[in-house]
Amino acid sequence: QVQLVETGGGLVHAGGSLILSCAASVRTFSTLGWFRQAPVTEREFVAAITWSGDTYYADSVNGRFTISRDNAKNTVNLQMNSLKPEDSAVYYCAATPLGFPRLRSSSAYVDWGQGTQVTVSS
Repeated sequence: QVQLVETGGGLVHAGGSLILSCAASVRTFSTLGWFRQAPVTEREFVAAITWSGDTYYADSVNGRFTISRDNAKNTVNLQMNSLKPEDSAVYYCAATPLGFPRLRSSSAYVDWGQGTQVTVSS
């Protein structure tokens, strides 16, 4: 089991930027992903990156968010630019042994962080 800890959430104005980071407790070859969940909504896929660096994005964030990972440091980052109020949610880091296309589904992920709140004001 991999323990994941997210940092970097906060409050930002619309159009601003934030960087979320996730540190894994051990070296992992898993695909690492970011999901988000707003109140009374289902958890939704945001982005994922495989061990080899292949990246996948939800249509709603493509072109605004960038996912990256440092395998030597066991970390994955999510650079979020041009933030919108609808991006407000709790963001979760997660790990899965699976690749595309299952990596878009939350059910494929076995390890989850505790989440970090992102709030974008209009």
